[in-house]
Amino acid sequence: MHYPDEFIEEVRMRNDIVDVIGNSVHLQKKGSSYFGLCPFHNEKSPSFSVSRDKQMYYCFGCGAGGNVITFVMEYENFSFVEAVQYLAERAGMEIPKQEYSPEARRQADLKGTLLEIQKKAATYFYYQLKAGSGKAGYEYLKNRGLSDDTIRSFGLGFANPYPDDLYRYLKKEGYSDEILRESGLVKIEERGAYDKFWNRVMFPIMDINNRVIGFGGRVMGDGSPKYLNSPETKIFDKSRNMYGMNVARRSRKPYLLVCEGYMDVISMHQAGFTNAVASLGTAFTAQHGLLIKRYVHEVILTYDSDTAGVKAALRAIPMLKEAGLSVKVLNMQPYKDPDEFIKNLGAEAFQERIDQAVNGFMFEIRNLRQQFDLSDPEQKTEFFNQTAEKLLVFEDEMEQNNYIEAVSREYGINYDILRKKVGAMGNRAGLVRERAAVVKSGIQKRSEKEDANHQAQRLLLTWLCEEPAVYDKISSIIEPGDFTEELYRQVAEMLFAQLESGKRNPGEILNHFINDEEQYKEVAAIFNTKLKEGMTKEERNRAFRETVLRVKKNGLDYASRNVQDVAQLQAIISAQKTLKTLNISLD
Repeated sequence: MHYPDEFIEEVRMRNDIVDVIGNSVHLQKKGSSYFGLCPFHNEKSPSFSVSRDKQMYYCFGCGAGGNVITFVMEYENFSFVEAVQYLAERAGMEIPKQEYSPEARRQADLKGTLLEIQKKAATYFYYQLKAGSGKAGYEYLKNRGLSDDTIRSFGLGFANPYPDDLYRYLKKEGYSDEILRESGLVKIEERGAYDKFWNRVMFPIMDINNRVIGFGGRVMGDGSPKYLNSPETKIFDKSRNMYGMNVARRSRKPYLLVCEGYMDVISMHQAGFTNAVASLGTAFTAQHGLLIKRYVHEVILTYDSDTAGVKAALRAIPMLKEAGLSVKVLNMQPYKDPDEFIKNLGAEAFQERIDQAVNGFMFEIRNLRQQFDLSDPEQKTEFFNQTAEKLLVFEDEMEQNNYIEAVSREYGINYDILRKKVGAMGNRAGLVRERAAVVKSGIQKRSEKEDANHQAQRLLLTWLCEEPAVYDKISSIIEPGDFTEELYRQVAEMLFAQLESGKRNPGEILNHFINDEEQYKEVAAIFNTKLKEGMTKEERNRAFRETVLRVKKNGLDYASRNVQDVAQLQAIISAQKTLKTLNISLD
């Protein structure tokens, strides 16, 4: 499925990239570009650049780059078509009828049909819960303290205790076995078709745009597994979605409460904590952290207070920190989970525990301390050593010093001794990094020497993008065919055509590579690499001449190896001789 190229280009042109990204990322102007903290990885110093001139963004830290359409795709987890529609509506544009290639039509139809099936299944499960066959599920939810309003709000339902109940319903609705297999709701084997969920209370999972994309199911009775989740499908990616996020992201709280399961989220929302979310039947991932970072800067972990819950919290803390989030951990003792706590002590007491949540790093140290007998000098020393090593995670000197003070005060460690220990460990770690950097630098230098032609082609494209006037200097010498790297040749053809017509539009060129993530990032990098600053006029001229000559010589060498006739070979030999006397400069 696609829109006409002209429409896509108009959508891109009518949505200024600085305005669009500025709604989600705090940007500050620096020179001709705008800079902010990258929304796609954790960083403390802004390396995320947005250029109004090029209508592109690029992160010099993680390499994320693109135009306004790809930003919306990545930030909002939209497909290409959804991003184009969103931006068209934002610009007040009328959306034309979509054009389809056979494969695009198939993919679009598949995704649309899968969403339609999930929605129908959710409606069917909700109906069953209210019918006589769903009595067990309804009583379970009521016994868990959920109101009818909450059940309706979350669209909770029931899968009947028959292994092919949903399958038969969806077949009557006209869906084929092939599409039902893709939905993740049905297993089709030689012996017959079976529902993925049966005899379970059903929890519809919605994406941030309130579309049902999958389900979680809690078995009635002693069946196994206790909780079952939809497999990943074309519309359901567990690492890019969180249960309850469609509601929580609209909460005005400056933090999110991260729980373990569906019932925790629902009971917390019912108690007024509408900023609660949970991962979807999988361990917390770095992608979950980046998803949360879009909406808040702080997380309070409300995992179960048992051993498994503590381990889950310890796994999640470093990933949340890596995403640039501040982390705290809530103490629910003497109760196991938020649902149990709120039922026994109420919402007000739970809010008090939220206010008293312990810093994530101090929670890690507290759990580390439990592994040692501090009455034993040897174990006490090892505890202090491991604590000092953990303190190395703080790169900022002031932040590290604050934590050294907090740890020394909490555990009776002499501040000066702990500070010196951390410093000594840091020096050793720094030496190891320096040695690794020397080895890496040597490898890079060898690689650059071996790949000088590749580098020259990339540099010349960057130069043309940064300084379009350069095109007049080389247009009679260099042609797209001189770029022997296939990707660079494609970029050169489009860029040369633009420059020939007196314009430069990197954002438009990027659109041609949107279906290949690797190529897209490479092209984005070409258009956002900065030329070396601080060179004298003579140095710039020499660098420019060497770059042009290397690209041309490599192009001619490549052509000579693929020559078709004698006349062509003679022309190449003549051009190679001319190169030796070619005088080209930026003046």
